[in-house]
Amino acid sequence: MHTLNTTPRIDGFRMPGEFEPHDMCWMIWPERPDVWRNGAKPAQAAYAQVATAISRFEPVTMLASAVQYRNARMMLPDHIRVIEMSNNDAWLRDSGPTFVTDGQGGLRAVDWWFNAYGGLNGGLYFPWDSDLALAQKMAEVVGVDRYQAPLVFEGGSITVDGQGTLMTTSDCILNPNRNPDLSQSDVEQILGDYLNIEKVIWLRCDIGEETDGHIDQLVCFARPGELVLSWTDDQASPYYPFVQEAYEILSRETDARGRPFKIHKLPIAEPMGLTAEEASTIEKDDWSYSREAGDPIADCYLNFYIANGGIVMPAFGQPSDQQAAEVLDQVFPDREVVLVPCREIGMGGGLIHCITQQQPLE
Repeated sequence: MHTLNTTPRIDGFRMPGEFEPHDMCWMIWPERPDVWRNGAKPAQAAYAQVATAISRFEPVTMLASAVQYRNARMMLPDHIRVIEMSNNDAWLRDSGPTFVTDGQGGLRAVDWWFNAYGGLNGGLYFPWDSDLALAQKMAEVVGVDRYQAPLVFEGGSITVDGQGTLMTTSDCILNPNRNPDLSQSDVEQILGDYLNIEKVIWLRCDIGEETDGHIDQLVCFARPGELVLSWTDDQASPYYPFVQEAYEILSRETDARGRPFKIHKLPIAEPMGLTAEEASTIEKDDWSYSREAGDPIADCYLNFYIANGGIVMPAFGQPSDQQAAEVLDQVFPDREVVLVPCREIGMGGGLIHCITQQQPLE
């Protein structure tokens, strides 16, 4: 497979919206004992539940290290493909490629630079060399050419409508620990060239969590012109100022085709924190993010996966689980909403959207 010297925009390729048809879903099997408690066993069970739920709607490929291959193979249903591939952690949304299509059966991969959420200036783990190689390896497995984009980037930092509109946060991509030498206009140019974007809408969502404000905890496209926005009326919530600001901005914004947005409000869950017992079973490492008792657990219902015919949504054992499911059922009437318990995944700092990556239909 070739590394191309052109760009997707020049070649007529675009990033489809996540709501468009998929060929499959990709995931990485978790194993880091300094991220996941009890040697990652509870997290592995949760990942297996997510993979199994998604596989009801589309094929799933799980990547696993050589050490974990046999364990993953035994824990997953036979119809889920498992491929041995080295990795540093299990957040494929952020470390993997972005697939782009040309609408004529063509598929290619965009390979971004990845520095584990900040490199040596606030990054969450070291090294990240195996994660940095994932996109090229996946492109070769799929059998497609790839583009090497000149941007430190995580897939959870954007949402697109597939028709020229992209939303992102200034907290993440413009963070000095990602792209210190690039201006906002530089970043917009690169996103335009490599995802075929005409308009970028900038929001803020740095609620103090470890990814520096990914968009996939704030807002996503349900379809062109239609958004799902995390929402709370609780002024004490760290989300409150950001969801209010986002609503005000998006209520007066339009997409790349000039359409105003229809906005659906999705409740957030009650805050959760690591218990002392949970924290005590997470190993300590000088080269990774420290997780302590009382640290927040990811609690965002918006961090769901849109599958072919399904919505796989995180659940936390709270009354708001069903409220959120009812909202998504109304937003996606043609898809079945499936709830998967995700406290174990949330302990690692992300949820279902963070651990998945769609490969669009060619």
